[in-house]
Amino acid sequence: MTPSADELAEEISRHLEEKDRAREEALALTRVVVRRSGAAIRSVHRGELDRALDLAGRAGEDLAAILNLLKEHPDVRYSGLVDGAEQEYAEARIVYALITEERIPHPQEVGVEMTSYLAGLGDAVGELRRHILDLIRLGRPEEGEVHLAAMEEIYHLLMSLDYPDAVTKGMRRKGDVARSLLDRTRGDLTNAIGQRRLEAELKEVEERLNLKDTP
Repeated sequence: MTPSADELAEEISRHLEEKDRAREEALALTRVVVRRSGAAIRSVHRGELDRALDLAGRAGEDLAAILNLLKEHPDVRYSGLVDGAEQEYAEARIVYALITEERIPHPQEVGVEMTSYLAGLGDAVGELRRHILDLIRLGRPEEGEVHLAAMEEIYHLLMSLDYPDAVTKGMRRKGDVARSLLDRTRGDLTNAIGQRRLEAELKEVEERLNLKDTP
């Protein structure tokens, strides 16, 4: 039997109520994912690696819950609602792997949409610069060379993806930012390593002179 207009309106209303409820719950969880992912990155920089892993793991669980909430609502899932959370989570996972394991994790390992993975990869360049500057301040600039090499790899990867912004969601801009950060970091690291070597040479000369003056 053909439903009446009132019955049809009620059915549609139930569907939209369910969609709206799922959207609101998912939106609240995206904020949690972003917060935990950011905290995970800060923990990596502080050397609190167990805490970083725990926070990233919990963020991943929250992200899975979001996708489960929206599995019946793909229009909401792909509206951009989840993009920010996926990007922050991807960045946290990538930063952890780059700094602790000195490798770029595979997109399947991170487990997000490819464009979100690329965005997280682009943002990780800034975190690598921060880590290198920390190493310089700690008097260990040589350790930063491997991370500078990772920055270069990421930059070249991003710039090799010559596709419209509609496909990559602004990846060209992230590549440009990565280039700027790479150039500045290379200069900072080169100066720091040069200064450290000069100090070592001066110290060696001073020690030799002291030996000569010793009766």
